[in-house]
Amino acid sequence: MMSKIGIWEDAEPGVKRCILNAEGSLMMMEVHFKEGAQGYEHSHPHEQMSYCLRGSFDFVIEGQVHRLSAGQSIAIPSHAKHGVTALEEDSALLDAFTPIREDLLRS
Repeated sequence: MMSKIGIWEDAEPGVKRCILNAEGSLMMMEVHFKEGAQGYEHSHPHEQMSYCLRGSFDFVIEGQVHRLSAGQSIAIPSHAKHGVTALEEDSALLDAFTPIREDLLRS
């Protein structure tokens, strides 16, 4: 199941992700976006924290828009409906989840 650790894969159009680590109840993933690319709106039972490595993003969490720039982070509660849009070319996030996103390790 852990064979996806360290492997870059396509997610949504213009989005690539790499699971960096998944141990115990924590998982960390780096996600790269082209300008205008979206992480489609979804929800999951996992708590999530996203840190903007570079560029900027608009996060929509339960209908509220939050602008995130390099060096800023945002917490996404369990089961909250959320999505993200990259506002600049070569934007990147570092995402942490608890518990581990088994669905991403399997897909």
